[in-house]
Amino acid sequence: MITAIIGSITISFIAILYITLVLGLPYGEFAMGGKYTVMPKSMRVMCAISVFVQIFAMIILLQTGNVLATKIPDNVAKIGCYVFAAYLVLNTIMNAISKSKKEKYIMTPLAAITAICFFITAMGA
Repeated sequence: MITAIIGSITISFIAILYITLVLGLPYGEFAMGGKYTVMPKSMRVMCAISVFVQIFAMIILLQTGNVLATKIPDNVAKIGCYVFAAYLVLNTIMNAISKSKKEKYIMTPLAAITAICFFITAMGA
């Protein structure tokens, strides 16, 4: 399903951003309210955990879209897809009200597109 592929690409961009934050690169304005240019070490742990969650979400999405086969039961993957879609809707709202212009204008549409891809993929499964 094309939406699974598109969603996996968009969530990959988000994961790559978070990897740069874990590494201490100055892209903090794109995440977590844009409060920090470089994430403090304590926040980098949260960013690292987020990367693993995003990779798991991508696996769920690709399985639900019949692009990837895993040992996760299909009904669990579909439910997971809906859960991540709902999370991404909340994430889109939080990005939209961010004080950071970079987060607001770049991450909001990216999260919205990803949420839509998760919803469409789950509905089509």
